[in-house]
Amino acid sequence: MKRRDFITLLGGAAAWPLAARAQQPIPVIGYLSSSSPSATSDRLASFRQGLREHGYIEGQNVHLAFRWAEGGYDRLPALAAELVQNQVKVIATSGALPSALAASAATKTIPIVFIASDPVRSGLVGSLNRPGGNLTGVSPLSGLLAAKRLGLLHDLVPMATAIAVLANPAYPDEASQVKEAEEAAHTLGLQIHVVNTSSERDFEAALASLAQLRVGALLVTADPFFSGRRKLIIEFAARHMLPAIYSQREDAVDGGLMSYGPDFVDAYRLAGNYTGRVLKGDKPADLPVLQSTKFEFVINLKTAKALGLTFPPGLHAIANEVIE
Repeated sequence: MKRRDFITLLGGAAAWPLAARAQQPIPVIGYLSSSSPSATSDRLASFRQGLREHGYIEGQNVHLAFRWAEGGYDRLPALAAELVQNQVKVIATSGALPSALAASAATKTIPIVFIASDPVRSGLVGSLNRPGGNLTGVSPLSGLLAAKRLGLLHDLVPMATAIAVLANPAYPDEASQVKEAEEAAHTLGLQIHVVNTSSERDFEAALASLAQLRVGALLVTADPFFSGRRKLIIEFAARHMLPAIYSQREDAVDGGLMSYGPDFVDAYRLAGNYTGRVLKGDKPADLPVLQSTKFEFVINLKTAKALGLTFPPGLHAIANEVIE
């Protein structure tokens, strides 16, 4: 063999593995959410940050395939089936329990990283430490804080003896939230009026019936359906001079009186981190479910002033964020 031919052959052999690697497809993450892009933009940014911590950058070495239910929980099974049919490498679920349940029902083989409260009780995993199967994720305690929210509302408006609870019976965790609020109300000597709404069709009617109630305050349960209608609820509360407490920081930022709930930005970063680990080969069954331990109490002084309210020094002192 001539020297020139040998060099050409050697160069081709060295280049072949690189060419083969270059032809490998970029992995696709299916992102299934029961909410909407506008309601969760900061959380999605945090999820991408978690991916970057493991070297995955959207558009460069990983793609995200989004499916948004926009609060329509009945759309989730079909959206999950689309992701499974497209053979994504992993499914990340956003928007709490409904999207996680839909993904779990759609596949038992594709890894799933969820963000959902109480995954053991809902049957998503066998235990937090040993999830088993193809699921793991992050468990914020958002749905288990109704009593705390009611207590904060009572501290701000102690003269309000009747309080409305806006609830969505289609949400899997709603019954436990309502029960917790009712038990806390009984302890505090308060009267609870539950107003249910579960679709766009009856949402306006529910607000109209809420307006007819003689209540002194409003508790909005933790539910992606309400997150997608945040501004409508905040505008309703302002129009009727109704002090209200919500479950997410964004509610207070957008003009709600106050919110108390998990630090979802941190939870989504953790979920992005886990998704990156799964892409690198870790099995969900070997990754314990992480429990979010960061909580945020946010108060909006501008809204309080418009309602003629003043936050007591005790509440003001424990707020994580004060919006002037």
